[in-house]
Amino acid sequence: MKKIFALFMAVVLVGITMTACSTNTKSSTGSTTTSEVTGSITAAGSSALAPLVQVAADNFQQLNPKASVNVSAGGSGTGLTQVANKSIDIGNSDVTAESKLTADQAATLKDHQICAIGVAAVVNSDVTVTNLSKQQLSDIFTGKITNWNQVGGADEAITLISRPESSGTRALFKQYALDNAVESSNTALSSDDSGTLETNIASTKGSIGYLAFSYLVGKYDVKKMSIDGVAPTLENVYNGSYPVWGTEHMYTNGDATGVTKAFLDYMGTDTFQTQMENLGYNVISKMTTAAGKH
Repeated sequence: MKKIFALFMAVVLVGITMTACSTNTKSSTGSTTTSEVTGSITAAGSSALAPLVQVAADNFQQLNPKASVNVSAGGSGTGLTQVANKSIDIGNSDVTAESKLTADQAATLKDHQICAIGVAAVVNSDVTVTNLSKQQLSDIFTGKITNWNQVGGADEAITLISRPESSGTRALFKQYALDNAVESSNTALSSDDSGTLETNIASTKGSIGYLAFSYLVGKYDVKKMSIDGVAPTLENVYNGSYPVWGTEHMYTNGDATGVTKAFLDYMGTDTFQTQMENLGYNVISKMTTAAGKH
């Protein structure tokens, strides 16, 4: 009987060891590998953040073929509303949830700060002005200045290319470029699709609008405007001299779990963060004290 019992225990121990090895294996470097990520999630909202999230989704899906990440824009307000009512998994936003939702709605959301983004005033290539003071910029977007000759340019009418009030990019530009002045409405040329907005500026003589840096990488059919002599560059955001930028947020309804958590964790890896600057985004860990925090 003792021999039979000893044999039985040996079999049990072998089974436990094999199970442990199959679920918690070690790589050649000694790190524990995790099980394959599976499932499907949707991220929507900020058009400024959409290009970065799409690249991350493509990379993540290559690493995890059984996972699917669907990315769309629609504006920060839309993304926040949708994640608050649980119709999407991640709400991308240029602004905090508290600025767009009720206090009760915002309280249900978990903020994942992913990067920083600059926003530049952008003009049609025929505009000869290359620098505006903050006051001139405010006067243009509030309709007080209507011709480029009023700020040292040619005799040409200024056409505003605007965004809807749900836009997080609009909120950032209003706060940090216009010092909260109320932007003139323009229903004729208004869009929160940054690609469409860039196309409208490129094709409309004398026009001005504003775009996130991520939509200006490699673009030469529009011109970026300096503000008070400071060019809109990643370096000037880092050193604090360029004022129009904000922290980018990816909100989940409660703590992230499953494939959603795996995707957000991937976006925070050193491997992915090295790609951010090439895509027009500032890495949060590199922001200096001078730049502060928006």
